[in-house]
Amino acid sequence: MILTQLPEQNLKDYGEYAFLHYQGKSFSNRSILDAANCLAAALRAQGVQAGDRVLVCMPNRPEVFYSYQGVMRAGGIVIPVMFLLHPSEIAYIVSDSEARAIITSAAVLPSVLKAIEPLENKPTVLVADAGDEAGEGVLDLRRTLEASEPIAAPPPAEPDDVAVILYTSGTTGRPKGVMLTHKNLYSNAAAAVSLADDEDGRETTIGVLPLAHIYGFTMANVLYMRGSSVVVMPKYDVHAVCRAIQDFRVRRFSAVPAMIHNLVTDPAPLEYDTSSLESVGSGSAPLPLTVIEAFKQRFGADIYEGYGLSEAAPTVSAHRRGEPIKPGSVGRPFPGVEVRIADDDGKPLPVGEAGELLVRGDNISPGYFRNEEATREAIRDGWLHTGDIAKLDADGYLYIVDRKKDLIIRGGFNIYPRDLEEVIARHPAVAEVAVVGTPSERMGEEVVAFVVKKAELGEAELIAYCQEQLAKYKTPRTVVFVDNLPRSGVGKILKKDLRLQARDLGDTD
Repeated sequence: MILTQLPEQNLKDYGEYAFLHYQGKSFSNRSILDAANCLAAALRAQGVQAGDRVLVCMPNRPEVFYSYQGVMRAGGIVIPVMFLLHPSEIAYIVSDSEARAIITSAAVLPSVLKAIEPLENKPTVLVADAGDEAGEGVLDLRRTLEASEPIAAPPPAEPDDVAVILYTSGTTGRPKGVMLTHKNLYSNAAAAVSLADDEDGRETTIGVLPLAHIYGFTMANVLYMRGSSVVVMPKYDVHAVCRAIQDFRVRRFSAVPAMIHNLVTDPAPLEYDTSSLESVGSGSAPLPLTVIEAFKQRFGADIYEGYGLSEAAPTVSAHRRGEPIKPGSVGRPFPGVEVRIADDDGKPLPVGEAGELLVRGDNISPGYFRNEEATREAIRDGWLHTGDIAKLDADGYLYIVDRKKDLIIRGGFNIYPRDLEEVIARHPAVAEVAVVGTPSERMGEEVVAFVVKKAELGEAELIAYCQEQLAKYKTPRTVVFVDNLPRSGVGKILKKDLRLQARDLGDTD
């Protein structure tokens, strides 16, 4: 159950083959392993030791695959970071994790350099595709690998050793580092493989999910286990996805609802032969039934919805091929994953009754990095308290009734209103602010900010202000200026009322 064993086992079981396709080029499983071993040696030469944290922050590309393995094979811990984050957000993760090194790409390098500028002890920075533009104190990744002798073998590791720390925004406004062990990640990927039909065999899928997301990270582990291949895409593009389906006869891949909505509404798929497609896995946000039906009509393929979260590495439940698809459900729990619907005291509730979803199994995180308080709150008596309200039916299918109170999921990305509220509240013309999500057929949800202003302020000005300090996807699509915010008798802002007001605005697409 050690992730660094996957590449060698993959070679042993399936021989050398085209493991990864990227922008017209193919990379074999052996070349990925060789690059990972060279990177491990290079990181060690830069002082990375067992347990040191290393950020990997770049769009989807081949370097991400061997960077993840290279960090672990050096004895380090991988910290996947979304390249869309604002420099201030990257800076927090670098500081909190005390990262020893950062692996990034030329396009993201300016944000990384700005993030580490104030640090006294700056991490080593290695840059893919930097060439002569790397700059002082920055290493060109390709040249560094060429100058490194590969390690003979990764250092010994135990299943309970931390392999990954994934930072997720918290309701307090400060990201929390979810620690995931080799066992957590290996067991979840192995469970996914166990559910595959025996006749499926090896195949080629599409890697359009961000590899910095736990969903994408797990996909990479599944590829090794199944001996499959992947067409890696740096960003979502409907033409590129459909071309890959046509050229590689793709049968299935994973996506988020915003991507699926686009495949349904964009005319591009009509230009390609997508007849090989059988199913698409959907997660991270609910998918409207109308979109599911439209997708099946256009592609003749099924949508398999599932549910997961970073703390569960990540999959808790999913629909399975050969079993009924129940609209509104996220399928049945994965093998080895136990779920409980509980009341406020943690006691089990009967079938059909809604309560908090608790989860336990080998996939559950041991806790948050250097945050014992948050760990004690989330994991009690071995059960992960998800904060999501759910119910089970008589057949064991799971239904998510409501998500965490304030969480907004836009295009598959988690947005916590508190983060945005704190930024908006700092604007000198803002008196009060409350941020909520509102349903969007295209994006799942959109972000609406209700603002009480104390000086002249326009919507475009405030949105631009937010985009200067946060990743664009975290900023409001709509700003509503109001005279006051609704409050309860004890002065608490009634976000439920604001969500109803936001719905009355109509579709924000």
